[in-house]
Amino acid sequence: MPHRVAALIFNGSAPFELGVVVEVFALPRPELDVDWWYELSVCSPVAGRLRAVGGFEVETRHGLEGVAAADTVIVPAWPEPRAAVPEAVIDALRCAHARGARLVSICSGAFVIAATGLLDGRRAATHWRYADELRRLHPSVVVDERVLYVDDGLLLTSAGSAAGLDLCLHLVRRDHGAAIANQVARRLVIAPHRAGDQSQFSNRPMAPADDDRLRQPWSGHSLGLIGR
Repeated sequence: MPHRVAALIFNGSAPFELGVVVEVFALPRPELDVDWWYELSVCSPVAGRLRAVGGFEVETRHGLEGVAAADTVIVPAWPEPRAAVPEAVIDALRCAHARGARLVSICSGAFVIAATGLLDGRRAATHWRYADELRRLHPSVVVDERVLYVDDGLLLTSAGSAAGLDLCLHLVRRDHGAAIANQVARRLVIAPHRAGDQSQFSNRPMAPADDDRLRQPWSGHSLGLIGR
C-alpha cells in the first residue's frame, strides 16, 4: 500500500511550498527500488477553488476527509498568521495525530499545527520572520527560529521555502533510508542533506562579483550574457 500524504492548503496560500510537497511526494519514481511510495492528495477545509499568491487559482478535490485518510498531513503554509484557524481544521488534525498520523508544517504552517495545542511544551521551527508572532500567539511552544527543521517524532516543523525541501527529504530519508533520499535529491538537483539544526541564514557577506557585466542594470540585451 502507498503511504498516503495529504497537503492541507488554504485561500491565499503561496504556491512554492505546495510545489515542494508535490515535487517530493506526488511524482511517480519507478526507478527507485522500494516496496512502496507515496500517494498525495491536495486538500482544503472545503473542497473547491482557492486563491493562490500570484493571481491564479487552485482547485482541490478533497476536503478534510483527505486529512482523515492520510498517514502524513503536511501544512505548507498559513496565509495569515494572526487569523484564527478554523475549529474543523483543528479537530481534523488532532484526530489524525491521535490515530498515529504524522503532522508536518512548512514555514507559517506551524501556526496551524500550534493551534491544535499539540506543540505545547515542544520545540518547533518556523521562518525566522514569524518566530516572534508564533511565540506571542502560542507562548507554550518552544520556538526555535535558528534551525531549518525540527523532528519531534509525529510532529515535524520547518522554516520557510527551501527548508521545506530539506524537511520533505528528511521524511524520505526516515522512511526509505539515505540512499533513496539521495536519489530523490539528485533528481531535484539539490544538496542531498542539510541537517535540521543548521542555521536558517548566515550573516557572512557575499564576495562581490568579479564580472562587471553582472552589475549592469537589466536590459533586453543583457539576456545574451547568460551562458557566455
